[in-house]
Amino acid sequence: MLEQIKNFDEVSRRAFAAHMAKACFGVGMLPWLGTGAQAFAQQAKPGKAKKAIYLFMSGGMTHLDTFDPKPGGETQGPTKAISTSVNGVRLSEHFPKLAERMNKLSIVRSMTTNQGAHAQGRYLAHTSYAPRATVRHAAMGAWVAKAKGQINKNVPANVVINGGSDHPGAGYMDLKFAPLPIGNPTAGLQNSKLLGGVTEKDFNRRLNLVAKFGNQFLARYPYKEVQGYGDMYAEAIRLMQSEDVKAFDVKQEDSKLRATYGSGNFGQGCLLARRLLERDVRFVEVQLGGWDTHVDNFETLAEKGPQVDTAVAALLDDLERTGLLDETVVVLTSEFGRSPKINERVGRDHHPAVYSSLIAGAGIKGGYVHGASDDRGHFVDDDEVTVADFNATIAQALGIPTDRIEYSASKRPFKIANDGVPVQAVFS
Repeated sequence: MLEQIKNFDEVSRRAFAAHMAKACFGVGMLPWLGTGAQAFAQQAKPGKAKKAIYLFMSGGMTHLDTFDPKPGGETQGPTKAISTSVNGVRLSEHFPKLAERMNKLSIVRSMTTNQGAHAQGRYLAHTSYAPRATVRHAAMGAWVAKAKGQINKNVPANVVINGGSDHPGAGYMDLKFAPLPIGNPTAGLQNSKLLGGVTEKDFNRRLNLVAKFGNQFLARYPYKEVQGYGDMYAEAIRLMQSEDVKAFDVKQEDSKLRATYGSGNFGQGCLLARRLLERDVRFVEVQLGGWDTHVDNFETLAEKGPQVDTAVAALLDDLERTGLLDETVVVLTSEFGRSPKINERVGRDHHPAVYSSLIAGAGIKGGYVHGASDDRGHFVDDDEVTVADFNATIAQALGIPTDRIEYSASKRPFKIANDGVPVQAVFS
């Protein structure tokens, strides 16, 4: 009997403890025992993705006017719903191209968050943790860079395009896992060429001089942060001197293909993301701001919606054409939704109670809708998915264990998606 107990795996022990607690005390221990306890109910499916593109709609994207319309509802306003390539699934009229490609997408319509302010909501979306004064958490891209590593040593594993200054970056992790920021996706990699009049010999001489002083400083102050800056500069120089630097120049693409993405920074950022994935960058985030539609929500959506529709449809087609979709998970999300109530300025206000996100690509079901909001689009009606749950789903898609622990400088343990539980139903 003792030998049998020793051979119990962790899930079996947790399941047994939960069963005994319920039988003896009339309570369920499942929430107390965390994600490991819930694994016995749903078998996790192995992740198929090697890379990720994370499309972040900064400002709080309205769900009713994008991926969760309520045709005929009192809260819908003038936005119409259109049919898609999947029977019974409708999207907003602003997304006709994605409607045609619904068979490649999963929509999560039951997202919810406890953060209703922009900065806190963005931080939570990227890290799965609420902001704290004592620690800066690592964003998803840094986790992927550390857990999966570089494929191509000439390029960074983590890149953010059109990002803001409040991005959590690598947080408490080493600087080498921080994202390379790209401000203008059409400008190529800035400061990657020698200045006029500086020869390669001059450049190498200056590098040796900097290294000499740097090594002296590191010997005096042997901290990982100091070493991290040195590693970062070494990686930048390696990229500058390699052929892979050309991946950052979207102007090398055929003009007709570039046009399919749209001419704006978001569309060209999505094209740049595809080019970087071809050079084996692990994680690319592309941001599009301007979703804070307290005023003139419907006019803004008529402009923003087609930008996203055009760019994401082109991205999915391009990834499929190049074979990258089979090894890439593509995500589109925001920090929260917008209120069903239309305010006096014809806008929608912040609404953390329910919103929608998209996920597609390697190992993800196509033509699937997970969860639902109520008839007004006000609350989650079925299968609630928290921010941490959604991020745990991304992690599982990439084959990163959600129970993996990383420690901050103060030895505090953190996980990639906090205590989130992956949404197994989206996996094929």
